[in-house]
Amino acid sequence: MAFDIEMIRKVYAGLGAKIELARKTVGKPLTLTEKILYSHLSEALPAKPYERGASYVDFHPDRVAMQDATAQMALLQFMQAGRRTVAVPSTVHCDHLITAKSNAKEDLDRAIKVNQEVYNFLTSVCNKYGLGFWKPGAGIIHQVVLENYAFPGGLMIGTDSHTVNAGGLGMIAIGVGGADACDVMAGLPWELKMPKLIGVHLTGKLSGWSSAKDIILKVAGILTVKGGTDKIVEYFGPGAESLSGTGKGTICNMGAEIGATTSTFGYDAAMERYLRATGRADVADLANGVKQHLTADPEVYANPSNFFDEVIEINLDELEPYLNGPFTPDRATPISKMKEEALKNGWPTHVEVGLIGSCTNSSYEDISRAASLAKQAVDKKLKAKSQFTITPGSEQVRFTIERDGFISIFNQMGANVFANACGPCIGMWDRKDADKQEKNTIVHSFNRNFSKRADGNPNTHAFVGSPELVTAIAISGDLCFNPLTDTLINEEGKAVKLDPPTGQELPPRGFAVDDAGFLAPAADGSKVEVLVNPKSDRLQLLDPFRAWEGVDLKGLKLLIKAKGKCTTDHISMAGPWLKYRGHLDNISNNMLIGAVNAFNEKTDNVKNQLTGAYESVPLVQRSYKAGNIGSIVVGDENYGEGSSREHAAMEPRFLGVRVVLVKSFARIHETNLKKQGMLGLTFANKEDYNKIQEDDSIDVLGLTTFKPGVPLTLAFHHKDGSTDEIKANHSYNAQQIEWFKAGGALNIIRSSIKA
Repeated sequence: MAFDIEMIRKVYAGLGAKIELARKTVGKPLTLTEKILYSHLSEALPAKPYERGASYVDFHPDRVAMQDATAQMALLQFMQAGRRTVAVPSTVHCDHLITAKSNAKEDLDRAIKVNQEVYNFLTSVCNKYGLGFWKPGAGIIHQVVLENYAFPGGLMIGTDSHTVNAGGLGMIAIGVGGADACDVMAGLPWELKMPKLIGVHLTGKLSGWSSAKDIILKVAGILTVKGGTDKIVEYFGPGAESLSGTGKGTICNMGAEIGATTSTFGYDAAMERYLRATGRADVADLANGVKQHLTADPEVYANPSNFFDEVIEINLDELEPYLNGPFTPDRATPISKMKEEALKNGWPTHVEVGLIGSCTNSSYEDISRAASLAKQAVDKKLKAKSQFTITPGSEQVRFTIERDGFISIFNQMGANVFANACGPCIGMWDRKDADKQEKNTIVHSFNRNFSKRADGNPNTHAFVGSPELVTAIAISGDLCFNPLTDTLINEEGKAVKLDPPTGQELPPRGFAVDDAGFLAPAADGSKVEVLVNPKSDRLQLLDPFRAWEGVDLKGLKLLIKAKGKCTTDHISMAGPWLKYRGHLDNISNNMLIGAVNAFNEKTDNVKNQLTGAYESVPLVQRSYKAGNIGSIVVGDENYGEGSSREHAAMEPRFLGVRVVLVKSFARIHETNLKKQGMLGLTFANKEDYNKIQEDDSIDVLGLTTFKPGVPLTLAFHHKDGSTDEIKANHSYNAQQIEWFKAGGALNIIRSSIKA
C-alpha cells in the first residue's frame, strides 16, 4: 500500500465537487493547474476568479518534503511553533551532506561519521513530531518523492527548488523556504501569488538521440532563467503523452531553471504505469476513478491560446539534442552547432569529466539508455577519453540497475559510481586538483551549471545535457562531438559510429530493493527529547528576530552593490558550507562572498565605511552589526535565482542587513526575505541602480505608512554631500507587511499558536 493512502483517498473524494464549483467561479473550462490550485484553497471560493500574477491566495498543501540541508533550519523554526506533531504528512531526506570523493561505500560511511550529530538531530525531531525519515544513502529527495509520494492532482511543497520534479506525476509541487514549510507543518495556510500560465504544446515523438531532457533544455533557451517567474508551465499534447513518467519528471525538474513556480502534466497511461511499477497500484486505481479531473478540460487543449497566458509549440519529431551552458542553464546550443559556438567563444573542448545521474536524470530509463552506449563502447573497442561518473537517484534505482547488469557495464567502461546522493550536482564533490582553478570543461546531466557550483572552480565550464549525450561525449572526450554524424577511432584504429541509445521505460523484471532506507517516526513522540549541544558548531537553536522599530530606517550603510548574476549560490554557497546549515551564526560567514562588487569587480571584497578598509563581506557586516548600524544590499536582475535555500535570506537578516534593493527578484528568494522580516524592494526605475555610490548612507522613507501598492522612497546620501531620492516598488500585501512589522512570519506563528 502506498504511503498516506487515506490522505490521497480524501483528496480524490472531494475533487469533482470542488472543480465543478471552481469552473462556475472562473466561468470557463479549467486548465489542470487551475483544477489543482482551486481544489486546494484554504478558504471558500471567491466571488470572482483570482487574478493571475496579482492575487495572493492561501492554500492547504497535502504534504511537505525537506532535504537534510534545508530541513535543519526549517525544523529549528518549527520547534518554536508550539505544535505537538506535524499537521500534514511530512518527510526528511538525507541526500545533501554526502561528499562524492572515492566511491559509494567509502563516501557514505564517511558522511555518516562526519554528520552523525546532524543526522541524530533530524532523526529525533522526526520521531518527536511525526515525520518520516529517509536515511543517508536512501536517495535524492526528488527521486524518492517521485517513487513513493507524488500523486496526480496533489499539491505539495518542499524546501528545495527542485521539488517541482513531482510534476512528472501530475502534481503541483513547489519549492519553498523553510519558513513556508514551517507554516504548513504547523497547520497554517500557505500563501502564493496566483501564477500566470504557460502552455507548452508538444507534438510528434522523440526518437534517436533526442530525449525528454532536450525538451526542457530547448524551453530554457526560449524562456531564459527568469521567463517562468511567477508562472506555472503546463505541458500537453500527443508529444506529452508519449513521454515516460520519469521523462516528464526531468522536464518539470529543470523548470526551476527558468524560474517557474512549477511545471506539470496531465494524468495519462505513462503515469499509471509508473505508479503500478513503484508499488502504488492503489493510487493508480484511485486516479483512474477521477482521471477526468486530473487533466485540463478538453476545450483548453483544443484552443490553448484562449486559456494560457503564453503558448509554446515544440515538434518532437524535429528536436535535436542540446547542450546548455556554460555558467547558465539557459544558454541553449543544439549539438550540431556546438563546434561553431565553442570555437567562437574559446571554450575548452577537451572534456575532463562526464557525470550522469542526480535528481534530474537518474531514472531506470535514463540509466538504461546511457548503459546501452557504454556497452557499445566496450563492444566496439572504444575507450572513454573522459572520466565518467554515475550518481544513482535512489537505492531502489541503484539496486535494480546493479541487478540488471548496468553497473557492471559502466565499470567496464571505467566509470565510478557515487553514493545515492546529490554529490557533484550541488558542489559536494571533492574533485582532485579543483583548487588549482585551471580552465577546463565538464559535461553533466544535472540541472544547474552556475560558476563554481560543481567543484568550486570558477574556471570549470559546465555544460548540461541528457545522460545519453553526456555518455557519448565522455566516450569521445570532445565537447564538439556530434554522435548523430561523427565517428570515433577505436583501439584497433578503425572508425566506428555510435548507434542511437536504447533503453526501457521501466525495468522488465520490476523494481527491487533490500532496504529502501525509510524509518517511520515513533508512535508516540511526546517522550522524545531533542538535544542541541550549546557548544556545537553544526547546530544552534534560534532566537526570534527583533520586531521593526516603528520608524523609518535612517543611516543605513551600503554593504555591497552586486553586479550581474547573483544567485543563491553567490549569496550563500553550498559545498563545504553545507555543514553549517543548522548553525545560523557560523553559516553567516559565507554571506555574499560570491557576489561581484560593482565598484571593484572583485568577490568578497567590499569597503567598510567605518574604517575605509576593504574586507570580506561578512566581516564588514559584522562590524556594522556591532555598531548597531543597519545596511542595504543592492542587486541586479533576477536576484536570488537558483536554490530555495532560505539561508540566503536568514544570513543577511541575522547580521543586520535591513533592505535588499534589486532590479528584479527570483520568486522563492523574494518570499524568503519577506518571511524573515526583511524589506525586499525593486527599483521603480532600473536606471537608478547606476546612481548608487560606494560610500552611500541610505534612508528608507514611508515605512510608517507602509501599504500594499504604495512605493517607498529611498534617499541615497553621497560622500560629496549630494542626495539622490528614488522610488522603490514592492509586492507586499497586508499580511506580509505584518510579517515585516513583527520581525518575521515565525514571530506571528509563535504568538498565534500560544494564544
